[in-house]
Amino acid sequence: MSTPDTARPPGMLHVRFRATDGTTVSAGQFEQLLRLLAQFTPVVEALPPDAALADVRGALRYFDRDAAGIAELIRLRALVWHGVRCTIGIAANPLLARMAAQGAAPGEIRTVPDEPGAVTAFLDRRPASALHGVGPATARTLSAYGLDSVGRIAAAPPATLQRILGAKTGRVVHERARGIDPTPVVPNAAARSMGAEHRFAHDELDPARRRRALLSLADDLGARLRGSGQVARALTLTVRYADRSTTTRTRRLDGPTAHGPALTEAAYALHAALGLQRARVRSVALRAEDLCRAELAARQLSFDPSDDKAHRIEAAVDRARARFGAGAVHPAATLRRGTPHAQP
Repeated sequence: MSTPDTARPPGMLHVRFRATDGTTVSAGQFEQLLRLLAQFTPVVEALPPDAALADVRGALRYFDRDAAGIAELIRLRALVWHGVRCTIGIAANPLLARMAAQGAAPGEIRTVPDEPGAVTAFLDRRPASALHGVGPATARTLSAYGLDSVGRIAAAPPATLQRILGAKTGRVVHERARGIDPTPVVPNAAARSMGAEHRFAHDELDPARRRRALLSLADDLGARLRGSGQVARALTLTVRYADRSTTTRTRRLDGPTAHGPALTEAAYALHAALGLQRARVRSVALRAEDLCRAELAARQLSFDPSDDKAHRIEAAVDRARARFGAGAVHPAATLRRGTPHAQP
């Protein structure tokens, strides 16, 4: 929410793409749609697999339209040229634009005016969990203190929120509840992926051995992601069977992460959902998808001491591996048979 002396026309667009039948767009379509946005502004941040942020403030005078007018052009061109419907939120910052798009109907363009009263009215009765970065655990803690809506959080003294959530988290939540988000739109390309495969010495029937292989792969992926300064928003499991057929499933993660236990939990869930029973498995592969730079990712706010401890242990393990080699530390339950293969 801007102060009067710095107020500017809303020019931040959060664009969410959907095929006309409601399904997610393909990777190829997503690349084409990013190029469509680039026709209006070079400041486009890809949010794979189906969304993007675009800062069009510099394009308003050139196109002689306001942000809503540019959004309408984007919506029409995406529909006519690519057969894709766009749901677009428009606001003065990424937080409000994202929330506007989330609350809009498919194909709708929704604007939050850059005026204190309009921003307050837009946020007031929304639940705490509607704020980007406030997950279920944080929302439950706030609700236990009667802070179950964004309006009540915004009205609470900052010191109270800092006592409940901690200094840094309390400050961030208070700012977001007032519609303040200084995060810039960072131009980037669609993120790449990173994968690893485990080939069994023999066709594997034992689900426990497959789980240990997945644990080893998830641990390896997490270490490589952290080493490259990246996080993943999705995880894909590919299972190859004795007859050389394959099954592939993808799971969106709760938040961008390179944390080994989070990747392992997602891998186990994907494996369990397949219900393989007595399937003869030749190999399993994990691929971290929708990568982005760790420093640019919105991290789930947390004040859980055990979560903080797990991250500190992981950092210590990374230091040990950097000094003594990748094999210096590994999960005790990892499978020792078979050969893992890293993939770019």
